[in-house]
Amino acid sequence: MKTLDQIAQLYTSKTIDARDIHRLARFIPDDMLFRLGLEVKEDFKENREVLEFTRENVLKQLEKDVAFGFEKALGQRGISSSLMYSVVKMWNWILEEGLEDFESYAQYGLPLFKATAVKYNFDNPIGDDYGDEEHYACGY
Repeated sequence: MKTLDQIAQLYTSKTIDARDIHRLARFIPDDMLFRLGLEVKEDFKENREVLEFTRENVLKQLEKDVAFGFEKALGQRGISSSLMYSVVKMWNWILEEGLEDFESYAQYGLPLFKATAVKYNFDNPIGDDYGDEEHYACGY
C-alpha cells in the first residue's frame, strides 16, 4: 500500500470536481493537505476528523465508493459513474493489490466496480455478469 508521502508526491486528481481528492482528504493530516492543493476552511478545523490511514479504513471507504459507483452505473448516470470510476481507480492504485492498472470502462465503469467488489468480497449487484454486457448500455 502506498504511503501518504507517495500519494502526495504522485497523485493528481482525475475528476472534474476533485471528488477523488476530497475522499482521500479524510485520511490526510491538516499539515499535509496543501501538498494535494487543499486547505481546511477555518470554520471546519475544529470539527475535522482525520481517519487513520490503514488498509482497513481504506477498504471501508472503497466499499462505500464501489456501492455508489454501482448505483450510478446501473442508473446509467454517465457523469456520476465516471467520477466514481476515477475514485475507485484511485483507491486501487493506493492499495496496490492487483487492480491498480485496470482500464476497462465499458458500460459506465461496471467492469471495474465488479472486479473490485469480487476481489474484496463487497456486494456485487450484477452477479455473474462481467459488466460489459450490452443490456447495461443506454437504450436510445
